Amino acid sequence: MREALDHWPFVIGAYTVGGVALGALIAWSYQTMRKAEKRREEMRRK
Repeated sequence: MREALDHWPFVIGAYTVGGVALGALIAWSYQTMRKAEKRREEMRRK
């Protein structure tokens, strides 16, 4: 008799963690880009 573990919950969990991390990275990058663009525009006006 052989007992096998179901691997799909781990695969789904890994993709979920990766997706959440990717979403956070994209949001952080977008926010940083917007701040940099705002600073650049302020410097151009001076």
